[in-house]
Amino acid sequence: MKTELTRRAMLASTAAFAVSATAARRLRAQDRITLRMSTPASETDQRSIALATVFAPAVADFATYEPHYNASLIKQNSELEAIASGDLEMSITSAQELAQFMPEFSIFATGYVHQDAAHQVRVFNDPLMDAFKQKAEDELGVKLLAVMYLGRRHVNLRFSRAERDVQTPADLAGVKLRMPGTDAWQFLGKALGADPVPMAFTEVYTALQTGAIDGQDNPLPTDKDAKFYEVTKQICLTSHLVDLNYVAFSKAVWDGLSADQQAVVKKAAEDAAESGRQKQLKLEDELAQFFIDQGLDVYEPNLKAFREHVQAQYVGSKFAASWPEGVLEKVNALGA
Repeated sequence: MKTELTRRAMLASTAAFAVSATAARRLRAQDRITLRMSTPASETDQRSIALATVFAPAVADFATYEPHYNASLIKQNSELEAIASGDLEMSITSAQELAQFMPEFSIFATGYVHQDAAHQVRVFNDPLMDAFKQKAEDELGVKLLAVMYLGRRHVNLRFSRAERDVQTPADLAGVKLRMPGTDAWQFLGKALGADPVPMAFTEVYTALQTGAIDGQDNPLPTDKDAKFYEVTKQICLTSHLVDLNYVAFSKAVWDGLSADQQAVVKKAAEDAAESGRQKQLKLEDELAQFFIDQGLDVYEPNLKAFREHVQAQYVGSKFAASWPEGVLEKVNALGA
């Protein structure tokens, strides 16, 4: 804990220095800047495409967008530190990554906090996010410009719906559900009502085929790419995790822009996020039909029952200890 606090303090100090140094030499309006984007995503990832085709042209009058894919510039999970130290201008970051420095961000990586893509946007733009955004600026020198929708995770089972019709968490009792191996993922599996099984992703197909596990959870594109539809019979659209990234921008660079340039950068990030969001939603709709065509049952359970049950498991747990009081209720109200 002491090491982590020291790390956060050093980052805050570094970020503050970078911001003040940049403010002291504010960019003149005619100066052209280079915005290096470091991302672990590939060039064909929907997030990468959205930023390259929407964000880059929008800021072209005063900035050159320079993407670096596959973590080729900055090692994955080191991007926030690079921004804080002044060595990077942009990245995409997850709530999980931000929570490493500011634990309260973990609420946005929790089951059933975000209800869908539109809810994510409402939450991000609501005043409840102001304190989170400000802390990212103050402690990391990172300005969060927009929220990007990555997709929903669902439960995928080898049972047919006739054998196991999942409507509430009680219907997952005794189901051996593969979940990633961390404590947080295993907790989510239990909160869903299942018996979570930690297992490497590479072993999942064979485990489903042999019956070593009864199901797994992933977004629909992953289910297709991994061909899980060959060894399963249903997808229950639980939407238990609506995943996201934030467009992260250097606060030092931001402070060096004119007000007009800042407005352009923010709108460009929002427009890029919206472009990627709509494409991802369309893809999910197409994939649902693809799985139906493959003979799988694809259906939506009682999401209210799942949401209430899962959130009740988190309240009072160690995973919710860092959440600011009242924020969960405010988030839920925005989804009503």
